[in-house]
Amino acid sequence: MGFDGFIVLLVIAFILFVLYTDRLGAPFTFIIAIVVLGLFKILTPSEILAGFANEQIMVILLLLVIGDLIRKASVVEIVFNKLFKATLSYRGFTSRMVALMSSFSALLNNTPLVAVMMPFVVGWSKKKGIPASKLLIPLSYATIIGGCATLIGTSTNLIVNSMYLEQKIYPTVKGLGLFDFAYVGLPMMVVGYLYLVFISKYLLPSKESARDAFTLNTRKYLVEAELRKGSKLIGKTLKETGLSSFKGLFLVDIITDTDLIKAVGPDTILMENDTLLFAGETESIAEIISENPGLTLPMVGMFTKHKHLDVHEVIISHNSTLSTKTIREANFRARFDSAVVGIHRNGEKLSEKIGEIKLKSGDVLVLLGGPDFEQCVADTTDIYMISKIKEYRKIENYKIWILLLGTLAAITLSAFEVISLFMALIVLLIILLAFKIASPKDIPKSLDFNLAITIAMALALGTAMVKTGVAKIIAELFIGTLLPYGIIALLSGFFIITSILSSYITTKAAAALIFPIAISTALFKIGKPLAFDISCCPCFGCKFYNSYWLSDQSYGL
Repeated sequence: MGFDGFIVLLVIAFILFVLYTDRLGAPFTFIIAIVVLGLFKILTPSEILAGFANEQIMVILLLLVIGDLIRKASVVEIVFNKLFKATLSYRGFTSRMVALMSSFSALLNNTPLVAVMMPFVVGWSKKKGIPASKLLIPLSYATIIGGCATLIGTSTNLIVNSMYLEQKIYPTVKGLGLFDFAYVGLPMMVVGYLYLVFISKYLLPSKESARDAFTLNTRKYLVEAELRKGSKLIGKTLKETGLSSFKGLFLVDIITDTDLIKAVGPDTILMENDTLLFAGETESIAEIISENPGLTLPMVGMFTKHKHLDVHEVIISHNSTLSTKTIREANFRARFDSAVVGIHRNGEKLSEKIGEIKLKSGDVLVLLGGPDFEQCVADTTDIYMISKIKEYRKIENYKIWILLLGTLAAITLSAFEVISLFMALIVLLIILLAFKIASPKDIPKSLDFNLAITIAMALALGTAMVKTGVAKIIAELFIGTLLPYGIIALLSGFFIITSILSSYITTKAAAALIFPIAISTALFKIGKPLAFDISCCPCFGCKFYNSYWLSDQSYGL
Protein backbone atom coordinates (compact mmCIF):
# COMPACT_ATOMS: atom_id res chain seq x y z
CA MET A 1 0.00 0.00 0.00
CA GLY A 2 1.48 3.33 -1.07
CA PHE A 3 1.00 6.92 0.06
CA ASP A 4 -2.36 7.18 -1.73
CA GLY A 5 -3.68 4.17 0.18
CA PHE A 6 -2.58 5.74 3.46
CA ILE A 7 -4.53 8.92 2.60
CA VAL A 8 -7.63 6.85 1.80
CA LEU A 9 -7.38 5.11 5.19
CA LEU A 10 -7.12 8.49 6.93
CA VAL A 11 -10.17 9.70 5.02
CA ILE A 12 -12.15 6.61 6.04
CA ALA A 13 -11.14 7.17 9.68
CA PHE A 14 -12.27 10.80 9.36
CA ILE A 15 -15.65 9.73 7.97
CA LEU A 16 -16.21 7.18 10.74
CA PHE A 17 -15.25 9.66 13.49
CA VAL A 18 -17.35 12.56 12.19
CA LEU A 19 -20.42 10.43 11.47
CA TYR A 20 -20.16 8.76 14.89
CA THR A 21 -19.95 12.13 16.67
CA ASP A 22 -22.64 13.57 14.36
CA ARG A 23 -20.74 16.82 13.91
CA LEU A 24 -21.34 17.70 10.27
CA GLY A 25 -23.97 15.36 8.83
CA ALA A 26 -23.41 12.70 6.19
CA PRO A 27 -23.53 14.84 3.00
CA PHE A 28 -20.98 17.46 4.13
CA THR A 29 -18.75 14.79 5.70
CA PHE A 30 -18.53 12.86 2.44
CA ILE A 31 -18.01 16.07 0.44
CA ILE A 32 -15.00 17.02 2.61
CA ALA A 33 -13.60 13.50 2.33
CA ILE A 34 -13.89 13.37 -1.46
CA VAL A 35 -12.46 16.89 -1.87
CA VAL A 36 -9.38 15.76 0.09
CA LEU A 37 -9.01 12.74 -2.24
CA GLY A 38 -9.33 15.10 -5.20
CA LEU A 39 -6.69 17.50 -3.84
CA PHE A 40 -4.23 14.60 -3.50
CA LYS A 41 -5.13 13.56 -7.08
CA ILE A 42 -6.30 10.15 -5.92
CA LEU A 43 -9.59 10.87 -7.70
CA THR A 44 -10.01 12.85 -10.90
CA PRO A 45 -12.90 15.36 -11.26
CA SER A 46 -14.67 12.98 -13.63
CA GLU A 47 -14.42 10.15 -11.06
CA ILE A 48 -15.78 12.44 -8.35
CA LEU A 49 -18.76 13.51 -10.46
CA ALA A 50 -19.43 10.12 -12.05
CA GLY A 51 -21.90 9.19 -9.29
CA PHE A 52 -24.30 11.97 -10.27
CA ALA A 53 -24.81 10.23 -13.62
CA ASN A 54 -25.63 6.95 -11.90
CA GLU A 55 -29.04 5.58 -12.89
CA GLN A 56 -29.78 4.17 -9.44
CA ILE A 57 -29.51 7.59 -7.78
CA MET A 58 -32.20 8.89 -10.10
CA VAL A 59 -34.31 5.81 -9.35
CA ILE A 60 -34.07 6.58 -5.63
CA LEU A 61 -35.09 10.21 -6.17
CA LEU A 62 -37.98 9.25 -8.45
CA LEU A 63 -39.23 6.70 -5.92
CA LEU A 64 -39.19 9.40 -3.25
CA VAL A 65 -41.33 11.64 -5.48
CA ILE A 66 -43.84 8.87 -6.25
CA GLY A 67 -43.95 7.84 -2.59
CA ASP A 68 -44.62 11.41 -1.51
CA LEU A 69 -47.48 11.69 -4.02
CA ILE A 70 -49.02 8.49 -2.63
CA ARG A 71 -48.68 9.91 0.88
CA LYS A 72 -50.33 13.21 -0.08
CA ALA A 73 -53.19 11.31 -1.72
CA SER A 74 -53.86 9.77 1.73
CA VAL A 75 -54.06 6.30 0.17
CA VAL A 76 -52.26 4.70 3.09
CA GLU A 77 -54.49 6.51 5.60
CA ILE A 78 -57.64 5.30 3.84
CA VAL A 79 -56.41 1.70 4.05
CA PHE A 80 -55.47 2.12 7.71
CA ASN A 81 -58.89 3.57 8.58
CA LYS A 82 -60.70 0.61 7.03
CA LEU A 83 -58.50 -2.11 8.50
CA PHE A 84 -58.30 -0.73 12.03
CA LYS A 85 -61.91 0.30 12.59
CA ALA A 86 -62.86 -3.03 14.12
CA THR A 87 -62.41 -3.68 17.82
CA LEU A 88 -59.15 -5.59 18.10
CA SER A 89 -57.11 -7.21 20.84
CA TYR A 90 -53.46 -6.29 21.30
CA ARG A 91 -52.38 -9.32 19.28
CA GLY A 92 -54.97 -8.67 16.58
CA PHE A 93 -53.89 -5.05 16.22
CA THR A 94 -50.20 -5.96 16.18
CA SER A 95 -50.82 -8.71 13.63
CA ARG A 96 -52.57 -6.38 11.18
CA MET A 97 -50.11 -3.57 11.77
CA VAL A 98 -47.01 -5.71 11.16
CA ALA A 99 -48.48 -7.42 8.09
CA LEU A 100 -49.65 -4.13 6.58
CA MET A 101 -46.54 -2.10 7.31
CA SER A 102 -44.10 -4.75 6.10
CA SER A 103 -46.09 -5.14 2.86
CA PHE A 104 -46.26 -1.40 2.17
CA SER A 105 -42.61 -0.81 3.07
CA ALA A 106 -41.51 -3.31 0.42
CA LEU A 107 -42.60 -0.75 -2.18
CA LEU A 108 -42.67 2.62 -0.37
CA ASN A 109 -40.27 4.73 1.67
CA ASN A 110 -40.27 3.74 5.34
CA THR A 111 -40.20 7.14 7.05
CA PRO A 112 -43.55 8.54 5.81
CA LEU A 113 -45.19 5.18 6.50
CA VAL A 114 -44.15 5.30 10.15
CA ALA A 115 -45.17 8.96 10.38
CA VAL A 116 -48.65 8.18 9.03
CA MET A 117 -49.15 5.15 11.26
CA MET A 118 -47.89 6.61 14.55
CA PRO A 119 -51.08 8.59 15.39
CA PHE A 120 -53.13 5.39 14.91
CA VAL A 121 -50.80 3.39 17.14
CA VAL A 122 -50.58 5.97 19.93
CA GLY A 123 -54.31 6.71 19.81
CA TRP A 124 -55.26 3.03 19.91
CA SER A 125 -52.86 2.33 22.77
CA LYS A 126 -54.37 5.16 24.82
CA LYS A 127 -57.91 3.98 24.16
CA LYS A 128 -57.07 0.39 25.19
CA GLY A 129 -54.86 1.38 28.11
CA ILE A 130 -51.84 -0.40 26.59
CA PRO A 131 -48.42 1.30 26.80
CA ALA A 132 -47.42 2.69 23.41
CA SER A 133 -43.92 1.32 24.12
CA LYS A 134 -45.23 -2.16 23.30
CA LEU A 135 -46.35 -1.06 19.82
CA LEU A 136 -43.92 1.55 18.52
CA ILE A 137 -40.90 -0.77 18.16
CA PRO A 138 -42.97 -3.44 16.34
CA LEU A 139 -44.17 -0.61 14.07
CA SER A 140 -40.61 0.44 13.29
CA TYR A 141 -39.27 -3.10 12.89
CA ALA A 142 -42.14 -4.08 10.59
CA THR A 143 -41.12 -1.38 8.10
CA ILE A 144 -37.47 -2.41 8.33
CA ILE A 145 -38.05 -6.10 7.57
CA GLY A 146 -40.48 -5.23 4.77
CA GLY A 147 -37.89 -2.98 3.16
CA CYS A 148 -35.49 -5.93 2.93
CA ALA A 149 -37.77 -7.88 0.58
CA THR A 150 -37.28 -5.88 -2.63
CA LEU A 151 -34.64 -3.83 -4.40
CA ILE A 152 -36.70 -0.64 -3.95
CA GLY A 153 -37.75 -1.44 -0.38
CA THR A 154 -34.93 0.67 1.02
CA SER A 155 -32.49 3.13 -0.49
CA THR A 156 -29.57 1.10 0.94
CA ASN A 157 -30.42 -1.79 -1.39
CA LEU A 158 -30.37 0.59 -4.33
CA ILE A 159 -27.06 2.08 -3.19
CA VAL A 160 -25.42 -1.36 -3.12
CA ASN A 161 -26.83 -2.11 -6.56
CA SER A 162 -25.53 1.21 -7.92
CA MET A 163 -22.05 0.56 -6.52
CA TYR A 164 -22.07 -2.93 -8.03
CA LEU A 165 -22.96 -1.57 -11.46
CA GLU A 166 -20.42 1.24 -11.09
CA GLN A 167 -17.56 -1.27 -10.71
CA LYS A 168 -18.42 -2.91 -14.07
CA ILE A 169 -17.14 -6.25 -12.77
CA TYR A 170 -19.30 -8.36 -15.06
CA PRO A 171 -20.32 -6.22 -18.10
CA THR A 172 -23.03 -8.72 -19.08
CA VAL A 173 -24.73 -8.56 -15.65
CA LYS A 174 -27.50 -5.95 -15.44
CA GLY A 175 -27.42 -5.70 -11.67
CA LEU A 176 -29.73 -6.92 -8.94
CA GLY A 177 -33.33 -7.64 -9.92
CA LEU A 178 -36.36 -6.15 -8.21
CA PHE A 179 -37.15 -9.34 -6.31
CA ASP A 180 -33.65 -10.79 -5.92
CA PHE A 181 -33.80 -9.77 -2.26
CA ALA A 182 -37.00 -11.77 -1.75
CA TYR A 183 -35.09 -15.03 -1.22
CA VAL A 184 -33.80 -13.57 2.02
CA GLY A 185 -36.37 -10.83 2.59
CA LEU A 186 -39.55 -12.94 2.56
CA PRO A 187 -38.30 -15.45 5.16
CA MET A 188 -37.24 -12.45 7.25
CA MET A 189 -40.75 -11.02 6.96
CA VAL A 190 -42.33 -14.30 8.04
CA VAL A 191 -39.97 -14.84 10.98
CA GLY A 192 -40.19 -11.17 11.94
CA TYR A 193 -43.99 -11.27 11.82
CA LEU A 194 -44.15 -14.31 14.12
CA TYR A 195 -41.64 -12.82 16.53
CA LEU A 196 -43.27 -9.37 16.72
CA VAL A 197 -46.81 -10.74 17.07
CA PHE A 198 -46.23 -13.61 19.50
CA ILE A 199 -43.05 -12.80 21.44
CA SER A 200 -42.31 -9.05 21.45
CA LYS A 201 -45.10 -8.29 23.94
CA TYR A 202 -43.28 -10.17 26.68
CA LEU A 203 -39.93 -8.47 26.06
CA LEU A 204 -40.88 -4.84 25.41
CA PRO A 205 -41.10 -2.53 28.45
CA SER A 206 -44.38 -1.20 29.83
CA LYS A 207 -43.47 2.40 30.47
CA GLU A 208 -44.56 5.90 29.63
CA SER A 209 -42.80 7.04 26.49
CA ALA A 210 -41.21 10.43 26.06
CA ARG A 211 -44.00 11.20 23.62
CA ASP A 212 -46.65 10.37 26.24
CA ALA A 213 -44.91 12.53 28.82
CA PHE A 214 -44.78 15.39 26.36
CA THR A 215 -48.43 14.94 25.46
CA LEU A 216 -49.44 15.48 29.08
CA ASN A 217 -48.09 19.03 28.81
CA THR A 218 -49.41 19.88 25.35
CA ARG A 219 -52.12 22.44 24.75
CA LYS A 220 -55.74 21.35 25.08
CA TYR A 221 -57.94 23.10 22.55
CA LEU A 222 -61.64 23.78 22.59
CA VAL A 223 -63.16 22.28 19.44
CA GLU A 224 -66.76 22.86 18.38
CA ALA A 225 -68.78 20.42 16.26
CA GLU A 226 -72.45 20.29 15.29
CA LEU A 227 -74.95 17.60 14.42
CA ARG A 228 -76.56 18.88 11.25
CA LYS A 229 -79.64 17.40 9.60
CA GLY A 230 -78.91 13.98 8.13
CA SER A 231 -76.08 13.11 10.52
CA LYS A 232 -75.89 9.38 11.26
CA LEU A 233 -75.31 10.22 14.95
CA ILE A 234 -78.71 11.80 15.61
CA GLY A 235 -80.83 9.80 18.08
CA LYS A 236 -77.92 7.71 19.35
CA THR A 237 -76.34 7.75 22.80
CA LEU A 238 -72.76 8.81 23.34
CA LYS A 239 -71.86 5.22 24.13
CA GLU A 240 -73.26 4.06 20.80
CA THR A 241 -71.44 6.74 18.81
CA GLY A 242 -68.08 6.40 20.57
CA LEU A 243 -67.73 10.20 20.64
CA SER A 244 -67.24 10.40 24.39
CA SER A 245 -63.57 9.78 23.66
CA PHE A 246 -62.89 10.11 19.95
CA LYS A 247 -59.16 9.59 19.30
CA GLY A 248 -58.00 11.95 22.04
CA LEU A 249 -60.92 14.40 21.78
CA PHE A 250 -62.85 14.37 25.05
CA LEU A 251 -66.44 15.59 25.07
CA VAL A 252 -66.79 18.36 27.66
CA ASP A 253 -70.19 20.00 27.13
CA ILE A 254 -73.23 19.79 24.87
CA ILE A 255 -75.12 22.94 23.90
CA THR A 256 -78.69 22.16 22.86
CA ASP A 257 -81.33 24.55 21.49
CA THR A 258 -82.48 25.26 25.07
CA ASP A 259 -79.76 24.22 27.49
CA LEU A 260 -76.06 23.68 28.29
CA ILE A 261 -75.41 20.08 29.36
CA LYS A 262 -72.28 19.88 31.50
CA ALA A 263 -72.89 16.46 33.08
CA VAL A 264 -72.36 14.52 29.88
CA GLY A 265 -72.80 10.78 30.39
CA PRO A 266 -72.65 7.68 28.17
CA ASP A 267 -76.48 7.54 28.02
CA THR A 268 -76.85 11.13 26.79
CA ILE A 269 -78.86 11.10 23.54
CA LEU A 270 -77.68 13.34 20.72
CA MET A 271 -80.25 15.45 18.90
CA GLU A 272 -80.28 17.44 15.68
CA ASN A 273 -78.58 20.88 15.95
CA ASP A 274 -76.73 19.91 19.15
CA THR A 275 -73.35 21.63 19.50
CA LEU A 276 -70.62 19.42 20.97
CA LEU A 277 -67.66 21.03 22.72
CA PHE A 278 -64.55 18.84 22.77
CA ALA A 279 -61.16 19.30 24.44
CA GLY A 280 -58.29 17.82 22.48
CA GLU A 281 -54.77 18.06 21.13
CA THR A 282 -53.63 19.24 17.72
CA GLU A 283 -53.25 15.73 16.24
CA SER A 284 -56.75 14.81 17.41
CA ILE A 285 -58.18 17.90 15.75
CA ALA A 286 -56.47 16.98 12.50
CA GLU A 287 -58.03 13.52 12.73
CA ILE A 288 -61.58 14.79 13.21
CA ILE A 289 -61.16 17.06 10.18
CA SER A 290 -60.06 14.19 7.94
CA GLU A 291 -62.40 11.46 9.19
CA ASN A 292 -65.64 13.50 9.54
CA PRO A 293 -67.51 11.01 11.79
CA GLY A 294 -70.97 12.52 11.22
CA LEU A 295 -69.93 15.87 12.70
CA THR A 296 -69.80 19.31 11.10
CA LEU A 297 -67.29 21.98 12.11
CA PRO A 298 -69.46 25.14 11.94
CA MET A 299 -66.63 27.63 11.48
CA VAL A 300 -65.30 25.61 8.54
CA GLY A 301 -68.43 25.06 6.46
CA MET A 302 -67.76 24.95 2.71
CA PHE A 303 -64.10 25.77 3.30
CA THR A 304 -63.28 22.06 3.11
CA LYS A 305 -64.13 22.11 -0.61
CA HIS A 306 -60.64 23.47 -1.29
CA LYS A 307 -58.33 20.89 -2.86
CA HIS A 308 -55.34 22.08 -0.84
CA LEU A 309 -55.71 22.68 2.90
CA ASP A 310 -53.24 22.85 5.78
CA VAL A 311 -53.82 22.72 9.53
CA HIS A 312 -51.76 25.40 11.35
CA GLU A 313 -51.15 26.55 14.89
CA VAL A 314 -51.02 30.36 15.30
CA ILE A 315 -50.88 32.78 18.22
CA ILE A 316 -52.61 36.16 18.61
CA SER A 317 -49.91 38.84 18.96
CA HIS A 318 -49.77 41.21 21.94
CA ASN A 319 -50.77 44.24 19.84
CA SER A 320 -53.20 42.44 17.53
CA THR A 321 -56.18 44.32 16.15
CA LEU A 322 -58.14 41.10 16.63
CA SER A 323 -58.11 41.41 20.43
CA THR A 324 -61.58 41.99 21.96
CA LYS A 325 -63.25 40.87 18.71
CA THR A 326 -65.20 37.62 18.60
CA ILE A 327 -63.86 34.94 16.29
CA ARG A 328 -66.86 35.45 14.04
CA GLU A 329 -66.24 39.22 13.88
CA ALA A 330 -62.54 38.67 13.12
CA ASN A 331 -63.57 37.13 9.78
CA PHE A 332 -60.57 34.82 9.40
CA ARG A 333 -61.87 33.48 6.11
CA ALA A 334 -61.66 36.81 4.32
CA ARG A 335 -58.56 38.18 6.06
CA PHE A 336 -56.38 35.07 6.28
CA ASP A 337 -57.94 32.52 3.90
CA SER A 338 -58.58 30.25 6.88
CA ALA A 339 -61.19 28.95 9.31
CA VAL A 340 -60.85 28.60 13.08
CA VAL A 341 -61.12 24.99 14.25
CA GLY A 342 -59.88 25.15 17.85
CA ILE A 343 -58.79 27.66 20.52
CA HIS A 344 -56.54 27.40 23.59
CA ARG A 345 -56.30 30.05 26.32
CA ASN A 346 -53.57 29.22 28.84
CA GLY A 347 -55.45 26.26 30.34
CA GLU A 348 -58.66 28.25 30.89
CA LYS A 349 -61.85 26.24 30.41
CA LEU A 350 -64.06 27.74 27.71
CA SER A 351 -67.75 26.79 27.43
CA GLU A 352 -69.00 28.93 24.58
CA LYS A 353 -69.49 28.41 20.90
CA ILE A 354 -66.21 29.18 19.16
CA GLY A 355 -67.67 31.94 17.01
CA GLU A 356 -68.83 33.84 20.14
CA ILE A 357 -65.50 33.73 22.01
CA LYS A 358 -63.72 37.10 22.26
CA LEU A 359 -60.07 36.85 21.32
CA LYS A 360 -57.25 37.89 23.65
CA SER A 361 -53.54 38.39 23.14
CA GLY A 362 -51.74 35.10 23.64
CA ASP A 363 -54.67 32.93 22.48
CA VAL A 364 -53.45 29.98 20.42
CA LEU A 365 -55.66 28.93 17.52
CA VAL A 366 -55.82 25.93 15.24
CA LEU A 367 -56.64 27.14 11.74
CA LEU A 368 -57.59 25.30 8.59
CA GLY A 369 -55.73 27.31 5.98
CA GLY A 370 -56.30 27.59 2.25
CA PRO A 371 -53.69 28.06 -0.49
CA ASP A 372 -53.18 31.78 0.29
CA PHE A 373 -52.96 31.39 4.07
CA GLU A 374 -49.18 31.54 4.48
CA GLN A 375 -48.89 34.65 2.34
CA CYS A 376 -51.67 36.35 4.33
CA VAL A 377 -49.92 35.56 7.62
CA ALA A 378 -46.60 36.85 6.27
CA ASP A 379 -48.24 40.21 5.51
CA THR A 380 -49.72 40.79 9.00
CA THR A 381 -48.61 41.25 12.61
CA ASP A 382 -51.99 40.29 14.07
CA ILE A 383 -51.12 36.59 14.25
CA TYR A 384 -47.88 34.63 14.16
CA MET A 385 -47.40 31.13 12.83
CA ILE A 386 -46.28 28.50 15.35
CA SER A 387 -46.28 25.33 13.24
CA LYS A 388 -47.91 23.43 10.42
CA ILE A 389 -49.67 20.38 11.87
CA LYS A 390 -50.94 18.58 8.80
CA GLU A 391 -51.68 19.06 5.12
CA TYR A 392 -54.53 17.76 3.02
CA ARG A 393 -54.53 17.24 -0.72
CA LYS A 394 -57.89 16.29 -2.21
CA ILE A 395 -57.45 14.17 -5.31
CA GLU A 396 -60.27 12.82 -7.47
CA ASN A 397 -60.79 9.06 -7.28
CA TYR A 398 -59.74 8.45 -10.86
CA LYS A 399 -56.43 10.23 -10.21
CA ILE A 400 -55.79 8.01 -7.19
CA TRP A 401 -56.36 4.93 -9.38
CA ILE A 402 -53.99 6.32 -12.03
CA LEU A 403 -51.36 6.85 -9.33
CA LEU A 404 -51.72 3.40 -7.79
CA LEU A 405 -52.13 1.39 -10.99
CA GLY A 406 -49.37 3.39 -12.69
CA THR A 407 -46.96 2.67 -9.84
CA LEU A 408 -47.90 -1.01 -9.87
CA ALA A 409 -47.47 -1.16 -13.66
CA ALA A 410 -44.03 0.50 -13.49
CA ILE A 411 -42.81 -1.96 -10.88
CA THR A 412 -44.29 -4.96 -12.72
CA LEU A 413 -42.81 -4.01 -16.10
CA SER A 414 -39.44 -3.47 -14.44
CA ALA A 415 -39.64 -6.82 -12.64
CA PHE A 416 -40.23 -8.64 -15.95
CA GLU A 417 -37.44 -6.59 -17.61
CA VAL A 418 -39.79 -5.13 -20.20
CA ILE A 419 -38.44 -1.68 -19.38
CA SER A 420 -35.89 -0.40 -16.89
CA LEU A 421 -37.23 0.90 -13.58
CA PHE A 422 -35.71 4.30 -14.31
CA MET A 423 -37.57 4.68 -17.62
CA ALA A 424 -40.78 3.26 -16.14
CA LEU A 425 -40.73 5.84 -13.32
CA ILE A 426 -39.91 8.69 -15.71
CA VAL A 427 -42.88 7.78 -17.94
CA LEU A 428 -45.11 7.46 -14.87
CA LEU A 429 -44.04 10.89 -13.61
CA ILE A 430 -44.81 12.45 -17.00
CA ILE A 431 -48.29 10.87 -16.91
CA LEU A 432 -48.86 12.19 -13.37
CA LEU A 433 -47.83 15.68 -14.48
CA ALA A 434 -50.11 15.47 -17.52
CA PHE A 435 -53.12 14.58 -15.32
CA LYS A 436 -52.09 17.27 -12.78
CA ILE A 437 -51.68 14.67 -10.06
CA ALA A 438 -48.19 16.08 -9.53
CA SER A 439 -47.16 19.71 -9.79
CA PRO A 440 -43.80 20.81 -11.25
CA LYS A 441 -43.44 23.23 -8.31
CA ASP A 442 -43.95 20.48 -5.71
CA ILE A 443 -41.55 17.90 -7.18
CA PRO A 444 -38.34 19.59 -5.90
CA LYS A 445 -39.83 19.57 -2.37
CA SER A 446 -40.08 15.76 -2.51
CA LEU A 447 -36.46 15.27 -3.58
CA ASP A 448 -33.85 14.39 -0.96
CA PHE A 449 -30.79 16.16 -2.35
CA ASN A 450 -28.74 15.33 0.75
CA LEU A 451 -29.30 11.65 0.05
CA ALA A 452 -28.28 12.07 -3.60
CA ILE A 453 -25.06 13.87 -2.62
CA THR A 454 -24.23 11.23 0.01
CA ILE A 455 -24.69 8.38 -2.47
CA ALA A 456 -22.70 10.08 -5.25
CA MET A 457 -19.81 10.83 -2.89
CA ALA A 458 -19.97 7.29 -1.48
CA LEU A 459 -19.58 5.92 -5.01
CA ALA A 460 -16.48 8.09 -5.46
CA LEU A 461 -15.07 6.80 -2.16
CA GLY A 462 -15.60 3.21 -3.33
CA THR A 463 -13.70 4.02 -6.51
CA ALA A 464 -10.80 5.41 -4.45
CA MET A 465 -10.69 2.33 -2.20
CA VAL A 466 -10.52 -0.01 -5.21
CA LYS A 467 -8.13 2.20 -7.18
CA THR A 468 -5.57 2.47 -4.37
CA GLY A 469 -5.80 -1.20 -3.35
CA VAL A 470 -7.14 -0.39 0.14
CA ALA A 471 -10.24 -2.51 -0.47
CA LYS A 472 -8.09 -5.45 -1.58
CA ILE A 473 -5.80 -5.25 1.44
CA ILE A 474 -8.71 -5.15 3.90
CA ALA A 475 -10.39 -8.00 1.96
CA GLU A 476 -7.22 -10.09 2.26
CA LEU A 477 -7.21 -9.44 6.00
CA PHE A 478 -10.82 -10.59 6.24
CA ILE A 479 -10.05 -13.73 4.26
CA GLY A 480 -6.93 -14.53 6.20
CA THR A 481 -8.69 -14.12 9.53
CA LEU A 482 -12.05 -15.78 8.89
CA LEU A 483 -11.83 -18.16 5.94
CA PRO A 484 -10.08 -20.95 7.90
CA TYR A 485 -13.34 -21.30 9.80
CA GLY A 486 -15.36 -21.60 6.58
CA ILE A 487 -17.34 -19.45 4.17
CA ILE A 488 -20.14 -19.05 6.74
CA ALA A 489 -17.66 -17.51 9.17
CA LEU A 490 -16.49 -15.10 6.48
CA LEU A 491 -20.07 -14.05 5.65
CA SER A 492 -20.83 -13.73 9.36
CA GLY A 493 -17.84 -11.42 9.74
CA PHE A 494 -19.19 -9.10 7.07
CA PHE A 495 -22.65 -9.22 8.64
CA ILE A 496 -21.34 -8.37 12.10
CA ILE A 497 -19.02 -5.54 11.06
CA THR A 498 -21.70 -3.97 8.85
CA SER A 499 -24.27 -4.23 11.66
CA ILE A 500 -21.89 -2.57 14.11
CA LEU A 501 -21.11 0.26 11.70
CA SER A 502 -24.83 0.75 10.99
CA SER A 503 -25.48 1.13 14.71
CA TYR A 504 -23.09 4.08 15.01
CA ILE A 505 -23.17 5.70 11.56
CA THR A 506 -25.86 5.80 8.88
CA THR A 507 -26.76 2.58 7.08
CA LYS A 508 -25.94 4.24 3.76
CA ALA A 509 -22.44 5.18 4.91
CA ALA A 510 -21.89 1.68 6.33
CA ALA A 511 -22.87 0.12 2.99
CA ALA A 512 -20.59 2.53 1.11
CA LEU A 513 -17.59 1.66 3.28
CA ILE A 514 -18.06 -2.11 3.34
CA PHE A 515 -19.07 -2.66 -0.29
CA PRO A 516 -15.60 -2.24 -1.87
CA ILE A 517 -14.19 -4.66 0.71
CA ALA A 518 -16.99 -7.16 0.11
CA ILE A 519 -16.65 -7.08 -3.66
CA SER A 520 -12.85 -7.45 -3.45
CA THR A 521 -13.32 -10.46 -1.17
CA ALA A 522 -15.86 -12.01 -3.51
CA LEU A 523 -13.46 -11.74 -6.45
CA PHE A 524 -10.42 -13.05 -4.58
CA LYS A 525 -9.04 -16.44 -5.67
CA ILE A 526 -7.65 -18.49 -2.82
CA GLY A 527 -5.10 -20.19 -5.06
CA LYS A 528 -3.28 -16.87 -5.57
CA PRO A 529 -0.78 -15.72 -2.89
CA LEU A 530 -1.71 -12.69 -0.85
CA ALA A 531 -0.12 -9.30 -1.36
CA PHE A 532 1.54 -9.61 2.07
CA ASP A 533 3.35 -12.50 3.73
CA ILE A 534 0.71 -14.07 5.95
CA SER A 535 3.26 -16.59 7.30
CA CYS A 536 4.34 -13.94 9.78
CA CYS A 537 0.86 -13.80 11.22
CA PRO A 538 0.98 -15.07 14.85
CA CYS A 539 -2.57 -16.39 14.55
CA PHE A 540 -1.97 -18.84 11.70
CA GLY A 541 1.74 -19.07 10.85
CA CYS A 542 3.23 -21.29 8.19
CA LYS A 543 0.69 -24.07 8.67
CA PHE A 544 -2.15 -21.79 7.52
CA TYR A 545 -0.06 -20.38 4.67
CA ASN A 546 0.80 -23.85 3.33
CA SER A 547 -2.73 -25.24 3.81
CA TYR A 548 -4.62 -22.51 1.98
CA TRP A 549 -2.64 -20.02 0.00
CA LEU A 550 -0.19 -22.40 -1.68
CA SER A 551 -2.70 -25.11 -2.50
CA ASP A 552 -3.67 -26.04 -6.05
CA GLN A 553 -7.34 -25.36 -5.30
CA SER A 554 -8.99 -22.15 -6.36
CA TYR A 555 -12.36 -21.19 -4.93
CA GLY A 556 -14.33 -18.15 -5.99
CA LEU A 557 -16.18 -16.73 -3.01
